[in-house]
Order: sequence, then structure tokens, then C-alpha cells
Amino acid sequence: MLSRKIQLTDAGAATPQLTPTYASRGLSHPIPRNELPTGSMDPRDAYQLIHDELALDANPALNLATFVTTYMDAEADRLMAETVNKNAIDWDEYPQTVALQDRCVNMLSRLFNAAEHHDGVGTATVGSSEAIHLAGLAMKFRWRAARKAAGLPTDTPNIVMGANVQVCWEKFARYFDVEPRYVALTPTRFVIGVDEAMALVDEHTIGVVGILGSTYTGEYEPIAELNDALVELCRDKGWDVPIHVDAASGGFVAPFLQPELLWDFRLERVRSINVSGHKFGLVYPGVGWIIWRQQADLPQELIFEVDYLGGSHANFGLNFSRGASQIVGQYYNFIRLGHEGYTAIMRALAETAHYIAAQCAKLDGVQVIAGGTDLPVVCLRVAEGLPFDVFALSDRLRLRGWVVPAYRMAADAESVAVLRIVVREGLSRDMAGALLEDLRDAIAHLTATPPSPSVPSAMPVPPTPASKAGRVPMAKTGPKTKAVC
Repeated sequence: MLSRKIQLTDAGAATPQLTPTYASRGLSHPIPRNELPTGSMDPRDAYQLIHDELALDANPALNLATFVTTYMDAEADRLMAETVNKNAIDWDEYPQTVALQDRCVNMLSRLFNAAEHHDGVGTATVGSSEAIHLAGLAMKFRWRAARKAAGLPTDTPNIVMGANVQVCWEKFARYFDVEPRYVALTPTRFVIGVDEAMALVDEHTIGVVGILGSTYTGEYEPIAELNDALVELCRDKGWDVPIHVDAASGGFVAPFLQPELLWDFRLERVRSINVSGHKFGLVYPGVGWIIWRQQADLPQELIFEVDYLGGSHANFGLNFSRGASQIVGQYYNFIRLGHEGYTAIMRALAETAHYIAAQCAKLDGVQVIAGGTDLPVVCLRVAEGLPFDVFALSDRLRLRGWVVPAYRMAADAESVAVLRIVVREGLSRDMAGALLEDLRDAIAHLTATPPSPSVPSAMPVPPTPASKAGRVPMAKTGPKTKAVC
């Protein structure tokens, strides 16, 4: 444990200090919190200080807010610890690590039904955020090159996507000067509308984004319908507008649970796909992947030949140095689990999500919005007429250690506020039963003892982007938040 005390400086200002408790026998002075200490300390003391302070964080096993992996095999832990000191960008020094990355790219390319006659086109990234930026840049450069070749202006690119996109898409548009065109949601539709999306596409559109697993509800967007509508629109107008599939979560779920579902490179307009290895790819954060349909979809001017530490290598990424351990962890999962193992895990997660949804449907006080039909995610809202809301329910569950985020939907469905439960490895059927008991108790307590009006959520997240018209998000009546990843 840590005790905190305030020490006054000569000038009378308060300087926060860390005073070790267990380690105090080995230390004769407090440790400054916001400046580099003057002296050194025993590594065991440093470990204990940090270990104790991190005990204030939520228990990862009870964190049902995050899609990110919190459990791996002990053998994977060991492999990742053995490779944490390798820099994945040092290709000459660590050629076998590069080989493992290339194998992962090829496996994913074939999993997503790209042609098998060529090597996969893609790379490992620092999560899906970097992958999305790279995919967006490829679409922008490809569009710009075609416009230049036709003697047309290139100064007003836009990208079409649902208002439910993850915030990294908003970042891409802002950072790389692309107009974002958002398809607003409705109180009954929480994913992109196909007709509404097509109405926003024009000759300046660099691409349309389809999400395989919305962070708000876990629903898959109608990517096959987007493809068909875009094929017809592009044939009529002569435009070449690609689809990028943000499969950050669903890319490791749909191939194993719904292999017949058309969302990937089997659709002619789908040119690139990103997926998060650290979500249902079952690797600790952070590793993502970006895969292109074929080499022609990745403009050559985005690829750098880097002469570094004894060798020249092609590089395409926003980051340079990064640890190799997550790439190794991904390869471990691929050869350890295979199709059979991933299918068994995803089926178990889906069954647990269906069980939670079925039990929640029997509860007085909540209504099921999404019940694990696509991603293993359960989304709930509080029934009308009750004296509490989802934010109070989330706070009540937090008293038992459960982190179940509450948030409002994206534009224009802000009137709908929900709780979201992400089922990951580690949430067993027994633990799901405990969660349901605590949910019943929380509903009963809040019904009998109504709370004061909405208290801010314990899990603040970035605001939903304004719509294409520049509308400012509505003022909070409870927290107005974007779904936690």
C-alpha cells in the first residue's frame, strides 16, 4: 500500500510525495511524484511502490467495457516476455520476426478470401488505429492519382461512414484533410443506412467505410448491401469508389461463426480490411493488421525503402520502432489454435453472450437492444418509467467491481442510452451468472431507493463526432459518450 503526504517547499507550495509503507524500512525519504528522484532505490522497493498503486485500477477480469484481450496462455506469456526486447523494425537483425509477421499477413489475407495466387499485401500495426490511418491514406492517394491522371482537381476528398465509427476515423479525416461525411443513426437503426450512405457519395469520395462489429452494439453493418449499391452507383456514374471494412472486432469472429457471410474480399468493392489482433485475435494490446486485396490497392508512393542498420527494406507505417512481442503472440495464437481452436473459442463466447441476453430479457427493468447475434456483445437499455437510468445502473454495478459502461448512441440517436457487456475469454458461465445476480440486485436496489438525477459515468470517453452538417453534439442530460473499445 502507499500512503500519500503533502510536503511544503520553501516557497510554501504543496509538493505531492509518495511515502512507501512496506518499503519504508529500506528507504529513509519520500519519493517525489512529479519529478525525477535525486537518488536510486532497490528494485524490489520500486516494484512494490508501483504494484501497490496499480491495485487502484479495475480488475481486468471484471472489465466488461473493453474488447481488448486480458488473458493469454502461459506459454504465450513466456514467448512474449522473451521477445519484449526485440525491435520489430530491425529487420536485418531480427529476420525471423519479420518472417512471422509475413506469415500472419498471408494467413489473414487468405482468411479474408483474397486471391491465393500471390503473397498477402499488408502489415502489422499498432492496433487498428494505425491500420485505419494507413487504409485511409491508401484510398486518398489512389483517388488523387486517378484524378490527376484525368486532369481533374484533387483538393476536396471526402469519406463516407456511419456516425457510429470509432473516433480514429474522425482523427484520420482531420489529420489528413479529408471531409468526413457521416450517415446519422436513428432511434431504431444503430448502424449505417445503405441508401443514406449512397446519397453522400460523389466523384470526390475516396471510399465508404463499413464496420464489421459496431462498438456501440456489436452489430455488423450491411457490407454486402453497401457493395451492391456501390457497384450500381459506380457503374452508372463511372466512379471507382472502394469499400474499406473496419473489422477491428468482427474480423476474428465472423470467419469462424458465420463463414458464409459476405463482407470480405469476395465482394468486388472491398479493397482493404483492418483487424485488431488484440481484440478477438486474442493477443494482449497492442497489435493490429491492415490487409489489402492486392498490390494495386496500395499505392507505391506510400512505401518507403528504408536503409537502416545494414539493410534496405520496404516500410509502410506511421510508427517506426515497436516491440516484436505482440507479433509473436499473434503468430503463436494462429498456429496454436488454428481454425478449430478459434471456432471453439468464438462459439463459447457467443453462447455466453446469448445466455446473458436471454436471462436479461427475463428481468423486469431492462430491455435487450443487441443480444450477441453478431459480436459476443450484449447491449441493454433501462425500461421506461423506472426511477433510474443506465448511468446509475453502471455505477451500482461498479460497487461490486464490474465495469459495465453506459453511454448514449451516436448522432442522431442520442435519445437512446445503453449498457454494454463485452464477452471475452475469462468471462465464464459461472462469472456470467454472478454478473446477472448483481444486475438483479442493482435493479432491485435502484427501484427501491431511486438515485438523484444522472451522475456522470465512471468511464468517460471521447464525444461522438458531429454530423456532416457540422451539428454540435447535444448537451448532456446524462453522459454523452462514445462507446469504449
